[in-house]
Amino acid sequence: MTLFAQKWQAVKQITRMDKPIGTYLLLWPTYWALWIATEGWPSLFLITVFTLGVFIMRSAGCVINDFADRKIDGKVKRTSNRPLVSGAISVTEALVLFSSLIAMALVLVLSLSWFTIQLSFVAVALAMLYPFMKRYTNLPQVVLGMAFSWGMIMAFAEGQGEIPLVAWLLFAANLLWTVAYDTIYAMVDRDDDLEIGVKSTAILFAENDKRIVGFLQLLSLALLFTVGEIQAFGWPYQLSLVIAAGFFAYQQILIVGREREPCFKAFLNNHWVGLIVFIGIYIEYL
Repeated sequence: MTLFAQKWQAVKQITRMDKPIGTYLLLWPTYWALWIATEGWPSLFLITVFTLGVFIMRSAGCVINDFADRKIDGKVKRTSNRPLVSGAISVTEALVLFSSLIAMALVLVLSLSWFTIQLSFVAVALAMLYPFMKRYTNLPQVVLGMAFSWGMIMAFAEGQGEIPLVAWLLFAANLLWTVAYDTIYAMVDRDDDLEIGVKSTAILFAENDKRIVGFLQLLSLALLFTVGEIQAFGWPYQLSLVIAAGFFAYQQILIVGREREPCFKAFLNNHWVGLIVFIGIYIEYL
């Protein structure tokens, strides 16, 4: 393998191009908001900008996350082969890559309104803040939820020129859902995190983790149902929430033993939750 091929492989790994689940979990809620904000008729331009924005910012978030965790990833089974740990990418190269991705995101957002441009600085701040929170608080998943939900606020700012109540309800629903699925994700690493001193909601919730995850999932569904009532959505959207509830029930079955592989499988299943809710919204506007 040539040096260029090796570097490209390392770039794909550090930006998680080879693991698109994070992009999906960021993309579907952004689409929820974009479709509702434009009453089902987002322009091709807006779809392109927000889709590319999701991909770029997720990649940038992964790079800064690996930079922040470069001294502890080697002690965690799941992350021991990441590029900054193996030396496939240097710290300087990682910072240059992060800066380049942020510059690309800036170019994209400059094509939007001044209101949205202002809100984008919050998105960057949240993306940079999250990786360091696991050292200071047991609630880093809340910061991740805010980061993963801010694109929804930007979608309403661009689509309507304001941020109505329904936007904040969607924000809250997605935040709670993110805390739920990222707690499941953190359950995979809980033993390693306890040993090295990394904090998470999985550690905070302890033996109540499954019950709290279920409660957060129910609250998220309740908020999404409220959004549907405000928007006067009918049976397609309501059916999508029923199916989403079924996925949540399946996830609860998977995590019952708190084993690594089933917990990770439950985390991945959330892609289908986001997709089915989007399908419900999409059909409502046909």
